[in-house]
Amino acid sequence: MAGAYPQEIQVAFGGNHVLRKRVHEAIDQNPTQSTLFRDISIYMLHRTSQSPSEPAAKKRKLDDSNGAQNGLVASAGLASAAVNAWRSYPGVSFSIPQRKKYTLELVDDKRHGGIRAVGADGSVEFGIPWKQVEQVFCLPVPEKAKRQHNFVVLPVHGDGVNPVPDHAKNSPPEPIVWTFEEATGKNIVEGEDPGPGPMAEAIHHCLIQAGTAKTVIFPDPEQFESAIPQSHRKGEKGYHVKAHRGSKEGYLFFTSVGIVYGFKKPLAFFDFASINSISYTAVLRNTFNLVITTPTAEIEFGMLDQADYSGINEYVQKHGLQDASLAATRRAKKLNVNPPAEKENGTSGAAAAEEGDGETELQKAERMLQDQEDDEEEDYNPGSEGESDGSGEDSEDEEGNGGDEEGEGGEYEEGYEEGYDEGEGEEMEDHEEQY
Repeated sequence: MAGAYPQEIQVAFGGNHVLRKRVHEAIDQNPTQSTLFRDISIYMLHRTSQSPSEPAAKKRKLDDSNGAQNGLVASAGLASAAVNAWRSYPGVSFSIPQRKKYTLELVDDKRHGGIRAVGADGSVEFGIPWKQVEQVFCLPVPEKAKRQHNFVVLPVHGDGVNPVPDHAKNSPPEPIVWTFEEATGKNIVEGEDPGPGPMAEAIHHCLIQAGTAKTVIFPDPEQFESAIPQSHRKGEKGYHVKAHRGSKEGYLFFTSVGIVYGFKKPLAFFDFASINSISYTAVLRNTFNLVITTPTAEIEFGMLDQADYSGINEYVQKHGLQDASLAATRRAKKLNVNPPAEKENGTSGAAAAEEGDGETELQKAERMLQDQEDDEEEDYNPGSEGESDGSGEDSEDEEGNGGDEEGEGGEYEEGYEEGYDEGEGEEMEDHEEQY
């Protein structure tokens, strides 16, 4: 009988299972009341984001889930209990948009499919349709004795970096974040993977069914892995870099599709197309700051450990993120504007250019710098001190470069300074490595 009820009723009363049931019973007794309840539901939905008289605490709670609820209104079927879940995971701990345990459901439906959180009373609290998913990440939770992974589902226009379009500013979409804890000891089921793999495969299946061509992104050692040993788990590599955004501590993850900063609000995802350039500031003996420049802002992450500089810089160079002149190319690649033409032998135009005389702007700059250094070497006398070692790095010391810089990222709250050695306020001696 649930299918006979208007979808507006399912959405409007989705947060109160008991009241929704009473409405259904009233319609069953007098079907002519269906139109009245439908009109009431539409009125309620239009007033969802207009409640100025509510207490501040209650209003904040509604605002926290407003963006995710928008996705449900856009896809009313996802909010309906009449649409059955393909996979269900009870007792899942969510942290965004609400910090609470819910049943995680994956709805494998081409029309109304999506991911949703269901409360104890059976009502849908929040969710995102598969077709509105921008990216899905599965990232290890740092510094935990037990292996845990955070799944991060980013909706379109919900990356926390790019401006939200005007039509979504009243209720900007928010990510969904929940924690998966690996089974241990007696909780391990023989023949089953105790890790997050099966859940990630189920999500990937739904994304394919919805025709999104998206996949679940895991950390990749080919992209980045931390040089800092994991004290709580010997021999295991970490994929995060501890960083501060203002006074808030979080973690940076350098993935194959962009840079993620989490896991507290405001969570941010910088895809390659949104990055103009990346630079380094406040370079000290033990720490440095990372500045990501986008078309609309500069976001600075402070107090990154010097041990991870080499790996981060390699990642930045690999994706050409240090070169603002390549930003337009990255955006064109995302939009698939003028993709490289395929040659007869199957190689792309870009690959053929590398084999021939074609060079990228970055390669040309590197070649010109190397040629300049070679010319300087020819001018040296055979026994001259200071002869270049041919490493390709600049050998000039930049005296006075940032001599008085200290912690440009601002003051940090107590408790966030743990894990940082003394001498963070000192400069790097002799600027052995130039940034």
